[in-house]
Amino acid sequence: MTKTPSAGFGVVPIERARTMDGMTLFGEIMAGRLPAPPMAKALGFWIEEVEFGRVVFGYQPAFEHYNPLGSVHGGVAATLLDSVMGCCIHTTLKAGTGYTTVEIKVNYVRAMTDKTGEVRAEGKVINVGSRIATSEARLVDQAGKLLAHGTTTCLIFPI
Repeated sequence: MTKTPSAGFGVVPIERARTMDGMTLFGEIMAGRLPAPPMAKALGFWIEEVEFGRVVFGYQPAFEHYNPLGSVHGGVAATLLDSVMGCCIHTTLKAGTGYTTVEIKVNYVRAMTDKTGEVRAEGKVINVGSRIATSEARLVDQAGKLLAHGTTTCLIFPI
C-alpha cells in the first residue's frame, strides 16, 4: 500500500471481513480494493510489507504529534507497535477469526522528532495458539537505530 490508499480510509464491513483469512484481508488493503483503517489516516502511517507472520508499517514523525517537551508523544510509538504486533498475528488467522490486544509492553529507547525522518515498525509473530497469540516489534529509524520495541499478547476469537 502506498501512503495514500486508492480505496481511501474506512472500516471493512464485518460480514466481509469474516469471509477472508488475514493474508487475504491485508492483500486486499494493499491492492487498494479495501480501505485502510481510519487510525492510519489519523496518525499518518502506512503498510510497507506484509507476509505470513510479519508486517511492516512506515511513519513520518510529525510536529502535530509532539508532546509538551518537544518530541513525538510516546503514545504514537506505542500505537505503531501495537498495530504491527496485532496485524502480524492477524496475517496468520483463518477466515471468521479476529483478535484483540490483551496486554502490551513497550520500551522506549530514543525520542522521535520531525527531524528523525521516516521510521519503520516491524512486527513478527512469536506464537499463535488456538486462543492466545504473542508477537514482538521494533521501531527503527532509517539508519536502523532502535527507537522503541515491544511485545504483545492477543486473544483470538470467532467473529
